[in-house]
Amino acid sequence: MSQSSTSTSHSEEPEQWDIEIKAKPSVWDIDLQELWRYRDLLAQFVRRDFVGAYKQTVLGPLWHLAEPLATTLTYAFIFGSIFKMSTNGMPRILFYLPGIALWTLFSNTLLSTASTFNANAGIFGKVYFPRLIVPINVAVNSLIAFGMQLILFIVIIIIYLIKGIDIRITWLIIFTPFLALLTSLIGLGLGMLLASITNKYRDLSKLVTVSMRLLMFATPIIYPLSKIPEKYHLLIGLNPMTSIVECFRYIWIGGNSSAVSVAMIVYSIFIMFLVLIAGALVFNKAEKVAMDMV
Repeated sequence: MSQSSTSTSHSEEPEQWDIEIKAKPSVWDIDLQELWRYRDLLAQFVRRDFVGAYKQTVLGPLWHLAEPLATTLTYAFIFGSIFKMSTNGMPRILFYLPGIALWTLFSNTLLSTASTFNANAGIFGKVYFPRLIVPINVAVNSLIAFGMQLILFIVIIIIYLIKGIDIRITWLIIFTPFLALLTSLIGLGLGMLLASITNKYRDLSKLVTVSMRLLMFATPIIYPLSKIPEKYHLLIGLNPMTSIVECFRYIWIGGNSSAVSVAMIVYSIFIMFLVLIAGALVFNKAEKVAMDMV
């Protein structure tokens, strides 16, 4: 009898689990500790996407440099040589390249994040992991690509300095990682906001792509903000990327300091927090029903 009762008591002991998967009761329930536990998976995703994106290509990851450089040379020829648009006396390549690199970081992060549910439907329907891992992976890969483009930008600056071109680099370049992170997080937040919409209405993804191309012309990438009529400054300033591009350009190659202000940067930081928090909450809610719509 004692042996039987002992075996019964053992069988009634609750099982202990290392990981418990349960429904999220609220959109506010974002488990940051869970994200940290899956950091190894994030690292694997980053490596997979970085290596796999250019596998069996001739240039490989060097496409991260070839694309912005080709775009820069095209802009320098069309807007500089043909249309004679002002660059405030700065060398054209140095003027266009930082804006293009920052915009590529912002655009790629936003567009790739916006298609999260559609692009990852296969894996989402089979394996559990925190879905926020995928947008974060997109942001990290975009930052890696930007880092490579920044190295290219620095090399070109050195070439111009050797040639004797006057380039006024300021000590504020120490804030370069902050500006890159700010750009990435704005793109991440907006991308997560759009992810649930493009998942439900797929044709809107085309509208988002077109809108990004148009928004680029509302950002001082091919023109300096100082050349825009004063009455339009407030309108262009509503674009959070305006202050980031102008600030980045100023700290690296000098230029018009009046186009950069602390208030503009603070505004961009406020927008970043706003869209990042809203995006995370909307994404957290959308992931519950995303697979039913794909």
